[in-house]
Parts: sequence; structure tokens; C-alpha cells
Amino acid sequence: MATPFAAFADLCEALEATTKRNEKKHLISDYLKKLYAEENVPTISFLIGKPFPESDERVLEVGGRTLWRIQDTGQSTLIAEPLTIMDVSKTFDAIAKASGTGSRAKKEALLEGLLRRTSPKEAKYLFRILTGEMRIGAVEGVVMEGISEASSADLTLVRRANMLLGNLGEVAKIALTRGTEGLTRVGLRLFNPVKPMLAEMSYDLQEVFEEHGGRTALEWKFDGARIQVHKRCDEVRIFSRRLSDITTSLPDMVSLARREIHGEEVLVEGEAVAVGEGGRPLPFQDLMRRFRRVHDVEATTRKIPLRLYLFDILYLNGELLIDQPYSKRWELLDKTVNPSLIAPRIVTSSIEEAKEFLDTALKAGHEGLMAKALDSEYTPGVRGKKWFKIKPFETLDLVIIAADWGYGRREGWLSNYNLGALDGETGEFLSLGKTFKGLTDEEFEAMTNRLQALKVREDEYTVYIKPSVIVEVAYNEIQRSPRYKSGFALRFARILRIRDDKGLGDVDTFERVRTLYRKQFEAKARLRSSLI
Repeated sequence: MATPFAAFADLCEALEATTKRNEKKHLISDYLKKLYAEENVPTISFLIGKPFPESDERVLEVGGRTLWRIQDTGQSTLIAEPLTIMDVSKTFDAIAKASGTGSRAKKEALLEGLLRRTSPKEAKYLFRILTGEMRIGAVEGVVMEGISEASSADLTLVRRANMLLGNLGEVAKIALTRGTEGLTRVGLRLFNPVKPMLAEMSYDLQEVFEEHGGRTALEWKFDGARIQVHKRCDEVRIFSRRLSDITTSLPDMVSLARREIHGEEVLVEGEAVAVGEGGRPLPFQDLMRRFRRVHDVEATTRKIPLRLYLFDILYLNGELLIDQPYSKRWELLDKTVNPSLIAPRIVTSSIEEAKEFLDTALKAGHEGLMAKALDSEYTPGVRGKKWFKIKPFETLDLVIIAADWGYGRREGWLSNYNLGALDGETGEFLSLGKTFKGLTDEEFEAMTNRLQALKVREDEYTVYIKPSVIVEVAYNEIQRSPRYKSGFALRFARILRIRDDKGLGDVDTFERVRTLYRKQFEAKARLRSSLI
């Protein structure tokens, strides 16, 4: 018999009732053991608050306003057949496929029909999946631990498979049906995007050199968007940082890759930068117009030209390179692509030379530097001190969780944004305060329309929204604040840019905020001596 959705709701309720990580792991493990193979992928997606797997291109396109209205529809008291996991999955698929004239009404009808088959408890967690706010503490790390326990497979193998596949549900299916042997066989597949390796932030060049053994590689950190280019002969596909296929939006990059990236099978990583007069970078939001474009692509390509900078190679002619040291990967990159595409880079043991290289990058209009240990392996999806971001100021990637109506010149716009960091234990987004600084009038108006479509409820002054919009925020310092549940607030917060290239999995964690709070005064002292 198929697994009832009610059993999934029971699991969610149990997970929400405990704060103990081990107990959550055991609950998830016990539940996964009872599933049919086809139920693994949707179940894992639902647990982490996604209708579809992370790398899946399907979207529901059901706004917060629609959810708010449908939520009042009520549930049936007489349910002929129990709702199953696969019923929910198939309905989500049908909603995503609805298109053309009348598609909005069809989507709403499908959703209402699904809701009528739910009990109040099932409806509660169904809406949390739809809004992406599960708040049950089933973060990715805990789910991976549950998969490991349920399948008796080593957690390291589970993590590695997830890094390579970018689909934790598929990892669960492999682990639970084929065990350790199946996970061991998981490798990189061309045209299946890989989670990008992440970097720590540092203000202190001395710290970087010490961590990297006195010598490091420095690359420009571009004011662009990270991409992966997959190539097999003349077939080229390009993926964004969020693992979305953006090939059709970047025909110029496709042509460039065919001409200038050599080898039968290649996966390279780099940054796409929108360029204006003199080759200087255009604002990030102009670049995002290229990434989102599906109509009039040729005209937009002419209007907003891109430049490609490559900085890593992960796969070449059948060989997976992520376990090779950075120095070896760079040698292979240099032999595989046209030199004009390679990111500006130096290898040095001199802080003075590093400062000069940083100044050159900033004067060119870019953000700073990346420092990479010469012996560093490529660890997809993992943040660590093998790679550092070096910027002249600190930033956080946060999600807008609510917005206040403005007044005075900003009257009529949602223009005071409540910024949230991710609590890695509960999955909740904790407020770090508000800001109205950083956007233009045009951006305020566009953001108002965007947030209204994501509304889940509102009161006289505030619209509460489905967490979805990621913004990069600069600030002066992190302060203690009893006003917010997080216990912290950002001083002089300012939105630098809207990060449409990032998803909820890229939001900075509360743990990181706490770490930055502890280190910030020491870091600021080092900033003045090291980088200015």
C-alpha cells in the first residue's frame, strides 16, 4: 500500500516537537525505511520544504496571495481515500505543467482539490511545503544523517553523492535500494550540475597566508554570476549557481564555449560578467536580466554583452578532477581553454603583492579577491578555509521575510525590508532587523509588485511573505538586540544587490552571524592594518 500523506504529517509533527538532532535523525531514518523506492525523491523534497528536488526546473508559480485565499477553503471531513505521498507529488507535477490560457484557474483548482482531501494536520504541512517554511528542523545535514542511518551507508558517501547529484532525494533512493555499492558508483554526470564549492570570508590577508601555508593563489572576485559550462563535442549547456539550466538565455556564451573550450567532454566553472564601456562591469541587476531572459534573447544579448572568466575545471574527457589539487586543476584548465577566458590570477607569498592585486581588482570594478590553497580539492557544496573571499567590507546573503509599507517619499511602496538568516537547527528564518537603504525608486516599485505576489498574510503596516527573495546586505557591525528573536541586529544595513542567482540554500546561517559577531571587532582591527 502507498504511504499516506498523513504518515508524513505525523513525521513532521514529531520532528517539530523535538530539538534533539539525534532524535530527528532517528525519526527520519525510521520513516525512510518504510517507503517505496518511488516515494524517496518527493518525500525528501517535501521534508526540506520544496515541492520538487533542488536541481529540478519545474516551478508551481502559485503566489502567496493565492495560497492565502485557498487556505480558507477548508478541508473535507469525509475523505473517501487517504491522500498519499505520490498523490501530492503528482498534483504538484500537474500544477507545474499547467500553462496557457486558463492556467491560473487550473492551478488553483488542482490545489483546492488537493486541499479538500487533507485533514487539518495534513493541510498544515502541505502549506509549509508550498511556502518553503517547514520549521521542523529537517535541515539538509540532518536529513543526510537520517539517510545514512536508514541505509547503513557511511555518511561521507551520502554527502559526496549529494554534492555530485545535487538531488538529495535521488541520493536517498540510491542509498536505500542499492546501499553502499550504489553510492560508491555515483559519479559526475555531464549536463547534471554540481553544487559549487563555497568560501569563507576574511578581512585579514595574514590569516589567509597562515591558513594556506605561507603561499596562496589569488584570483579576482568578479562582480558577476557564477556559472558551470558543460560541453560534449558541440553540445553545450550552461547552469547557474542555483543549478538552473540557463543555456537558452546565453547563446553568446554557448557559441564561445564551442569555439574556445577544447576537449571531447569538459566541465568548467567560471563567472559571467555584464560589460559596458571600456570593458567595465555593468550593475549586477543588468546581468540578471540576461539570466532571466527567455524572449527577445538576441536583442538583449546585443544590449548587454557578457564576458566569461573561467577559474576551475572539474571534469575532462572522462576523468573526474575534484579530488585533484587546485594547482593541478589550474594546469589542466590552462591547457583546455583559450587563455583569454582565464581569470586574472597570481600565486604569491607576499602580502604587499596581494594588496596591490586587490587594489587592481577593485579599480577594475570588481568585488575583491578569491584566495585558494594550492593543495585544495574541490568540495562541492562545502564551505571551508581552503578558499577565502576577500572584500573591503563584510556582507551577508539574507532573505526578505516581511516588508513594511513606506511613508513620505516611499509611500505606496513596500520599502522597509525585514531580513532573515537561516537557523540551521530549526529551518526557521530569524530576523536580523530591517533596512530601506540601497534600492532605487524603480527597484522599490518592482520589489513591491514582487513581494505582493509572495504575500501569505498582512496587517495594517506589514506584509509577511513566502521567503524567496535573496539580497546581499552590507553592514557596519552586528549588535545585540532583544527586539528580534535572533537576538542580533545589523547596524547601518544596506542592500547591495538582489541575488536572483541564489536560492534559500545560499542564505547565510544564524551560526555564521554568531561567529561574525564574536570575531567582528578583531576582524575590523585587522582590516585596517591588512587591507587599507
